[in-house]
Amino acid sequence: MRIRNDQAFLTIKGERRGLIRPEFERAVPFSWASTLLSRLPPETLIRKTRYEVGFAGMTWEIDVFDGRNSGLVVAEIELEHAEQEFELPDWVGAEVTFDERYGNSSLAVRPVSTWPAAA
Repeated sequence: MRIRNDQAFLTIKGERRGLIRPEFERAVPFSWASTLLSRLPPETLIRKTRYEVGFAGMTWEIDVFDGRNSGLVVAEIELEHAEQEFELPDWVGAEVTFDERYGNSSLAVRPVSTWPAAA
């Protein structure tokens, strides 16, 4: 369930196959989302602010996390197909596409604040 401004969405993501991961999203009444989210343990909710940044003809989604994931910033783009070429901005850091720790479902139960410090 996602809330953006005063709109709510049910988002379902399928299993990743390489770079491809199906995603389905549908608008739902705000009251549904609000009620559902209010019944979940607060510590399992992902809180982030999403920014959209244009670069080299692509729109990058930049997620700046709050709460127990504070300090984490993730950038991603939606490709039309797995072989699509794109220019990588110099402000993008490490590639984490296949690192399951960075998925929202993982961050909800194992936030970055619980990760061991880098050696």
